[in-house]
Amino acid sequence: MTTKTIKNMEEFASASGISRPTLSKYFNDPLSVRESTRAKIEVALEQYDYRPNIYAINQNRVKTKNIGLIVPNLTDPFFAGIARIIESIILQKGYNPLLMSSHGGPNSEIENIVNLKLLKPAGVLLAPLGRASNNESIAELCEDLPTVLFDANLEGIGHAFIGSDNNTSVALMVEYLCRSGEPPIFFEMKNPINPNAYKRRNAYEEAMESLGHNPHFIQVEGDSWDFEKIGFDGANQLILNDDLPTNTIFCSNDRLGIGFLAAAFQNHLKVGHGAGCHLRVAGHDDHPFAKYTCPSLTTVSQDYEEIAEASVNSLLEIIDSNYEVERAADKLFSGRLVLRDSA
Repeated sequence: MTTKTIKNMEEFASASGISRPTLSKYFNDPLSVRESTRAKIEVALEQYDYRPNIYAINQNRVKTKNIGLIVPNLTDPFFAGIARIIESIILQKGYNPLLMSSHGGPNSEIENIVNLKLLKPAGVLLAPLGRASNNESIAELCEDLPTVLFDANLEGIGHAFIGSDNNTSVALMVEYLCRSGEPPIFFEMKNPINPNAYKRRNAYEEAMESLGHNPHFIQVEGDSWDFEKIGFDGANQLILNDDLPTNTIFCSNDRLGIGFLAAAFQNHLKVGHGAGCHLRVAGHDDHPFAKYTCPSLTTVSQDYEEIAEASVNSLLEIIDSNYEVERAADKLFSGRLVLRDSA
């Protein structure tokens, strides 16, 4: 490897003896140049340890090879996990992922949208905050760029939506809990941030009534992404006040369920299914930590890989069609019941 530092493509062209247009053609698509030329370029890349600024190259294209990916909060292992899968698929498809986190705040989400427009991505995959989102800003993004929403839907916004079938997954859990013990209450935030929470609330009510049971909601205060603390504080108060009408709790999401498990432990209540257990607790999402709680959390899984694959494929179809693909019906994937020790 040479010790000379190559700062840009012009210097690399001069040092390697390969023309600038040929290099541009190679970096846009390596297979577009002759095999012998490609081999010469790759030897020069190794010799000079040069890596082009892919984003600068993309800005000179009419259609870039960048795809924006915005998630609500990368500190949440659920979104970190699905973002990692989506990034991998984007790379396999020959595009460059631009991953951004909204840090749970609408201002950050808007800032991400503005910054993405400056980078001229070919399209955007967006998991919106939901209730806290600025729908007008997101709608403007969708007017400028192909945009597929995933995880949380904003009605009438975006070119497609990919997510989980909350009706089916909630019905699975309610049927199991009723069949295996006392009918469950639904433990949720009073003003949930994510639109999925409202869908799960309605699905729980429908499932309970279809089985001949009265739905019972327990709503706790909280207006942030700190779901474990919200779940813990709400459950702790319920337990101290002896306000639980049943021994079976179905939490709107696993993170609330993790908080509930911690509150039960602090109050010396045994959670599980069997003799000597005081409570049964279940959640939804199959959060990456759900299998490692004590006891492990019964839940409904979301198929991260199917949602990720469908989201990327849907966006690429829109990009390739130059917007000629009409908005398709929402694509929803069914969840799978995951039975563990907590229920």
